[in-house]
Amino acid sequence: MSAPSVIVVGAGVVGCAVAHELAAAGARVQVIDPRQPGQGATRASAGVLAPFIEGHGSEALREMGRQSLDLYDAFVARVRAESGQDVTYERRGTFEVAFTGEETDRLIARSSDLWKDGLEARWVPPLAFEDIEPLVSPKAAGALLIPQHGFVGVTSLTLALAAAAEHHGARVKTETGAIRIHPMPAGRVGVETSQASWDADQVVLAAGSWSSQIVVEGAVAVPVTPVRGQLLQLQAAPGTITRVVWGSAGYLVPWPDGSVLVGATVEDVGFDETSTDEGIRSLRAAATALIPSLATAPVVDVRVGLRPRGVDDLPFIGPSAVIPGLIYATAHYRNGVLLAPLTARIVRQLVFGKTPDPSLRSVDPARAGRL
Repeated sequence: MSAPSVIVVGAGVVGCAVAHELAAAGARVQVIDPRQPGQGATRASAGVLAPFIEGHGSEALREMGRQSLDLYDAFVARVRAESGQDVTYERRGTFEVAFTGEETDRLIARSSDLWKDGLEARWVPPLAFEDIEPLVSPKAAGALLIPQHGFVGVTSLTLALAAAAEHHGARVKTETGAIRIHPMPAGRVGVETSQASWDADQVVLAAGSWSSQIVVEGAVAVPVTPVRGQLLQLQAAPGTITRVVWGSAGYLVPWPDGSVLVGATVEDVGFDETSTDEGIRSLRAAATALIPSLATAPVVDVRVGLRPRGVDDLPFIGPSAVIPGLIYATAHYRNGVLLAPLTARIVRQLVFGKTPDPSLRSVDPARAGRL
């Protein structure tokens, strides 16, 4: 099989991961996006890698998250080596805090379930906080420590993925947004922008919330809703927390320089990417509830992104039933960073004619209609 040509529409973390995976496998790849890599929803992600928190309500999402997390060590090592860039990446676990009896019962039950599945998940009583996260609120009733979890610096990862893709010959073209995808003669797929048109053997639609704004000829609009997420960056003393601290109202991610990322709001406001005083106040309150000393920490930055939410909080990953050669890789909602390595692997299998794992049928785009 000759090297396929592929246009990847979207330069977020998912699009760049796909571009890198395909280029490294020998495909001729071009990425297009109206922004620089990682400047959409990706920039407002705290990079939490926690499938046994984020995915616990969905068996399919939890299993996909587990598979993708298992890929992460090798994924980051490869990207670092091929890009020559550093990527912040730590696997020190999550510390999910309970304040009520109901939360306590839920986390203890989850601990038991995870142990049964062979995963370490330790319930930590308040008296043991001093040895793990001493600055967590004394009002807490306990916490669940899951050592497998961690976080990644999403901006650094996305830029490194783009550089690693270019290392393998991919081209990244910014200030260029797709407006239409359509079939071409000889089985090729066309991509139209406001300035130009291209065609390739295959096209990967990885445009996140903007996927719904791109016309796919003969198909319904991709059912993706933008959900605004605001992320707060506070400057704290180094070591204030050493791992991701999670609560019912938000989560905290430690940064090497001592700053703490506080995330994230969930707001259905269309394509509005502005920050709000209300959002900042709610994030500050969530941070203070978990770590009281953060009440006076100065705000360094506020980031906003639009997370692409699908019909059932699961992504669309798979071939179009309407246009042969079109592959969807979108609607990852809150799990784009976590699922990037697995998504890239699935897309590579599809592009090179291999059959993905049958267990991934839950993300088939066909479940949402004529896509």
